[in-house]
Amino acid sequence: MPSIVITTLNARYIHTAFGLRYLYANMGTLQTDTILLEFGIQQRPIEIVEKLLQQQTRIIGFGVYIWNVAEISSVVAILKQVAPEIIIILGGPEVSHPPDLPNMAELADYIVTGNGEISFPNLCGQLLLGLKPSEKIVTGEMAALETLASPYPYYTDTDIRQRIIYVEASRGCPFKCEFCLSSLDTTAKPFNLNGFLREMEILYHRGARHFKFIDRTFNLKVDSSVAILEFFLARLSEDLYLHFEVIPDNLPERLKQAIRQFPPGVLQFEVGVQTFDPAIQQLISRKQDNQKTQANLSWLRQHSNAHIHADLIAGLPGDTLASFGNSFDKLFALNPQEIQVGILKRLRGAPINRHNDAYHLRYDPQPPYAILSTRDIGFTDLQRITRFARFWDLIGNSGRFAATLPLIVSDQPFTRFLRFSDALYALTDSTWQISLKRLFELTYSVMTDTLLVPPADALVVLAQDYQRSGEKSPPKFLQQTTTGITTKRGVANKRQKQYL
Repeated sequence: MPSIVITTLNARYIHTAFGLRYLYANMGTLQTDTILLEFGIQQRPIEIVEKLLQQQTRIIGFGVYIWNVAEISSVVAILKQVAPEIIIILGGPEVSHPPDLPNMAELADYIVTGNGEISFPNLCGQLLLGLKPSEKIVTGEMAALETLASPYPYYTDTDIRQRIIYVEASRGCPFKCEFCLSSLDTTAKPFNLNGFLREMEILYHRGARHFKFIDRTFNLKVDSSVAILEFFLARLSEDLYLHFEVIPDNLPERLKQAIRQFPPGVLQFEVGVQTFDPAIQQLISRKQDNQKTQANLSWLRQHSNAHIHADLIAGLPGDTLASFGNSFDKLFALNPQEIQVGILKRLRGAPINRHNDAYHLRYDPQPPYAILSTRDIGFTDLQRITRFARFWDLIGNSGRFAATLPLIVSDQPFTRFLRFSDALYALTDSTWQISLKRLFELTYSVMTDTLLVPPADALVVLAQDYQRSGEKSPPKFLQQTTTGITTKRGVANKRQKQYL
């Protein structure tokens, strides 16, 4: 039986705990006495506890994040009731910024803040020898990247077949955007490029085809970016899929030349725009050339096959409903395939918290700590934007309403979709568990009754979209006007395929 268990709760089965694999790779002589276990937030805490206790371990280390802190709190509370002799160590972003700690920190025996590849094994080694550190909070020690053991061998064959493979070519971020914990980094540091590509070659030969780069700034160093793209260009296959986070205002010609060589369905770029408002950008220390951002997004849509997932954040200090709507309209005009409307979250340790008093930033006390109201956007309007975000994901981002969406938004994307969202919520009193068939029926109703779209026009576009949906029986409004509707089976994987 192992003396040490390292574990976490993932948001979905398809996700893998990249940080745990780094810890496991760097346990040194303790690795043979360590086991890595992953669970999901959907699992019952008491069942997780039972599986953990089956290991008969002495130490359990948990990776705690904003998406799993509530569930891990329940697991730790049960463990302390039934097995108080087990030493509980917490690590991860949610417990790395004392004294701003969640309540569960009181139940832990030790907390490792920041990087754990050196400090966690050292702490475990002391504890297994019966040596108890005097301090409960252990500051994580930053390791030189070239000294870290690789996590990639610890992706299992099942991981490679069924789950996302996370990789990183660099660590850290040089920018200081206050809403992001990466603003606390001093700079971005690259891993040795040749060594990294050797690891990618091994993963590729093992069958990995879905690579999600967690680099905060993939296109910061263009030489490395181009080399990585060329590596995958030489290994193109029908099932290759690459996800990158990119800086929106840095797209030099050499990088464009590499990007334009990829066929549809391979590249996905997550582009953090967040806001186009210069005053807000300055307030939160975000350096972004808006003109270059707009030009680059326009180029990507017109001259590449990359799928663009562009992010906006609602609830930033100084933002109003009107200014957020203006940013949305500007981004919509650039025609990214997806616009992710994110709601500001209170991240422990993030510098944006310095604005809490001046801008009356009020957050939900329960994770994921979403913004509830600000000085400039009241609770009711932030709830409206939250519903807007959900319905936009169902209608605007899903690709299922490609013909219908232009008729919904017309020449006022934010204003009209907000009206659409308000009316849709009035009919459903929910933003979840809406079947696709019912969503089509509701969309027809709101388009014709609230947005005053002529019924004949709404029928034409909705019929086109429903044909592509894979649903077998038409909704009521189409049954009344057609004798039948041809359907085809939908694509179950990769939402972006709806766009191809």
